Amino acid sequence: MASSHSSSPVPQGSSSDVFFKKEVDPTKHIRPVQSLPDVCPKEPTVTDQNRWTIYHSKVNLPAALNDPRLAKRESDFFTKTWGLDFVDTEVIPSFYLPQINKEHFTVYQQEISQREKIHERCKNICPPKDTFDRTLLHTHDKSRTDLEQVPKIFMKPDFALDDSLTFNSVLPWSHFNTAGGKGNRDAASSKLLQEKLSHYLDIVEVNIAHQISLRSEAFFHAMTSQHELQDYLKKTSQAVKMLRDKIAQIDKVMCEGSLHILRLALTRNNCVKVYNKLKLMATVHQTQPTVQVLLSTSEFVGALDLIATTQEVLQQELQGIHSFRHLGSQLCELEKLIDKMMIAEFSTYSHSDLNRPLEDDCQVLEEERLVSLVFGLLKQRKLNFLEIYGEEMIITAKNIIKQCVINKVSQIEEIDTDVVMKLADQMRMLNFPQWFDLLKDIFSKFKIFLQRVKATLNIIHNVVLSVLDKNQRTRELEEISQQKNAAKDNSLDTEVAYLIHEGMFISDAFSEGELTPIVVDASSQRNASPNSEPCSSDSVSEPECTTDSSSSKEQTSSSATPGGVDIIVSEDMKLTDLELGKLANNIQELLYSASDICHDRAVKFLMSRAKDGFLEKLNSTEFITLSRLMETFILETEQICGRKSTSLLGALQSQANKFVNRFHEERKTKLSLLLDNERWKQADVPAEFQDLVDSISDGKIALPEKKSGATEERKPAEVLIVEGQQYAVVGTVLLLIRIILEYCQCVDNIPSVTTDMLTRLSDLLKYFNSRSCQLVLGAGALQVVGLKTITTKNLALSSRCLQLIVHYIPVIRAHFEARLPPKQYNMLRHFDHITKDYHDHIAEISAKLVAIMDSLFDKLLSKYEVKAPVPSACFRNICKQMAKMHEAIFDLLPEEQTQMLFLRINTSYKLHLKKQLSHLNVINDGGPQNGLVTADVAFYTGNLQALKGLKDLDLNMAEIWEQKR
Repeated sequence: MASSHSSSPVPQGSSSDVFFKKEVDPTKHIRPVQSLPDVCPKEPTVTDQNRWTIYHSKVNLPAALNDPRLAKRESDFFTKTWGLDFVDTEVIPSFYLPQINKEHFTVYQQEISQREKIHERCKNICPPKDTFDRTLLHTHDKSRTDLEQVPKIFMKPDFALDDSLTFNSVLPWSHFNTAGGKGNRDAASSKLLQEKLSHYLDIVEVNIAHQISLRSEAFFHAMTSQHELQDYLKKTSQAVKMLRDKIAQIDKVMCEGSLHILRLALTRNNCVKVYNKLKLMATVHQTQPTVQVLLSTSEFVGALDLIATTQEVLQQELQGIHSFRHLGSQLCELEKLIDKMMIAEFSTYSHSDLNRPLEDDCQVLEEERLVSLVFGLLKQRKLNFLEIYGEEMIITAKNIIKQCVINKVSQIEEIDTDVVMKLADQMRMLNFPQWFDLLKDIFSKFKIFLQRVKATLNIIHNVVLSVLDKNQRTRELEEISQQKNAAKDNSLDTEVAYLIHEGMFISDAFSEGELTPIVVDASSQRNASPNSEPCSSDSVSEPECTTDSSSSKEQTSSSATPGGVDIIVSEDMKLTDLELGKLANNIQELLYSASDICHDRAVKFLMSRAKDGFLEKLNSTEFITLSRLMETFILETEQICGRKSTSLLGALQSQANKFVNRFHEERKTKLSLLLDNERWKQADVPAEFQDLVDSISDGKIALPEKKSGATEERKPAEVLIVEGQQYAVVGTVLLLIRIILEYCQCVDNIPSVTTDMLTRLSDLLKYFNSRSCQLVLGAGALQVVGLKTITTKNLALSSRCLQLIVHYIPVIRAHFEARLPPKQYNMLRHFDHITKDYHDHIAEISAKLVAIMDSLFDKLLSKYEVKAPVPSACFRNICKQMAKMHEAIFDLLPEEQTQMLFLRINTSYKLHLKKQLSHLNVINDGGPQNGLVTADVAFYTGNLQALKGLKDLDLNMAEIWEQKR
């Protein structure tokens, strides 16, 4: 029985079940609803089972929905809830749903008909093995009906009597209650319960027996084949035992020794790895003491490299080792400490480098130390070290000036440092030569200071450029290696295709290809360091040792600084090309800043001395000397630093403008005083002025040097000779020429004031022109100097002086034009305007001389009468005045100008004579009056032509007669 329960169903049974499931129509075998007897009823009991209780109350749905109070039956039960107004309405077909008929299934029937025919044919050809017995169906239905009588609680998969609820449902305690007078009824109920449970058990056993009977053939077949199966298992067990014995012998003879050797080799390799790892741990353990030793010798780069290597080893090869769990954080803190130490060390180096004695030695102080510091700072990306150097430069520049002032003041005994406490006040007590020597000393110290700064910054710049060059070369090597790898991959693909075609194992080919470069690398490492100490005495440990040490090695490249110090650039510089380029530009800007600092400090030094107007009180020579010194310093700093600083140049320009203003005001005031005291008489020309004019004639516009001895023996000349022409001048014009030359020489000495000097000189020339016009033509000299009258000699002398200045204006213009930038050539128009003004002034003086004689002619000839004696008194007076005029101007004006002037005077004379003759009705008729007039005119002409220089003068006296009508 047990065996029948555990056995699987036979194929016939399964096929019959399947056939039964397919053929039985479920609509024809709907079970009627049956009320099963309660397994554990509480009420009523067995004795009262025929009495009606509330548990027997049953009402069907139609009865519940029919209301007897209504007159007629309702058409639907919905009116019960929704009221009498509810009426069924016809549902309108949906427009979106099609009307389905048999034609819609025509296509499907045509498609499936062929398959149905094939299926029916197969059923006829291959009938089922077991014929279906209708009795079995009937028996099966009966069994299912019997099983349905068993309560569902017994069919549950989790049925267990140890559950209190299940137990109370199956065996209610009410059936076993013996209290009171219900003992007989409980006993009967218990008996009935026992009979029911027995009945359920019989039903189950009958069904089990039926199922076993259906599968009896399978049970018998299993029993008959069991003996054969046991024989097969016995033979198989014996074969397996023999195979195991053979395998054990083969393992003992052929494999056990070899495997033992492999295990020993593996153990040995593991021991070697552990040994190398312990050696590496011992090396790492000595990192901190080694770093301390390196820091004690200021080897910051070596310490940082050691820390970086150790951190890399900790992360890659010693990761997870418990004893080193805090070493990484300790190394990070140590690295931060090194950063602070390097910054402090660089600050100390900058201070000691810039504050050492300023001598001619401009060598870099401890170049190797500087290179090491810069590499360490670049390695740690501390790029603000240039700011430290810049701050130190500012402090040093201040100290240079302070120390120079202290040294200079201490050498002068006149300055009592106990009385004058402030250093600036002590410096202001210096006279110009002393202060000038102090400024020269400061400039020389600044020059040495800038040369030192440039040398130091060149070292830093070379370090940065070497790192940048290394980055570029590394990038190029990486690109080359990538190209090689790409080519290698292409060749490997070709080789793989060949191997596949030849039938080789690709994994074996790859392992051989990968093994070759490893062996080559190991051999190259061994060949590269033949004298190096091996990691262990065994050759097996060499690859592990090289692997462990490879992470700590860094490829380096070396270059040299101008000082001869080798620069070793490591690969772990994490700076980008942009950062390095920016840093190189900052270094160059720092050099420019050094020049600006020196210039700014020099400007402050100048301004502190100029507070009491010291610089404005300098004479021309002193200021020019100061200006040349400052310009020389500006050029030297530009040559050193490569850029011109503008602060000192601006201060020089500002002082130059003040100097120009003072220079011009002094000369203008001097000229004004000279003109106010000028009596407009011809002055003797000293020899030095003649030399001055001669030097201008030679093309040199400069004040000649004074010649002792020779100048004293020479006597002053009456006139000034300029290029062969004689100029009778007043003393003011001689000094004006000297002043003009001073302006020109100042332009040569201070080129930056050329435009200002041109403007001031033009203003001075205009002032001389206007003021001389006021004094002579305007007769201002009568009140200013006290002259009685303005004579023709004064006018002629004034004209000649103006002509002398006009003669030198083109020379002055050419001098300024050669020194002006092309953009400012338009300023030369001032000289054109001045020349025009001078010519107008000269013309006005000539007109004034003519006007004097014109008024004289008008006065004398108005009284002229044609009568004897001949020559008449009128003509005698006219000739006398003409002789005086000639005597006054002939020695002052050139002969050509004298002739032109007398021609104009003669024209005026002829006009007045012609007017008088017309008034007297005297005509050229050959009569007596005509003869008298002709005799007077001949007397006038003879006297006029007898004057010096007027012999060939064409008087054309025929114009005095009116033409006959």
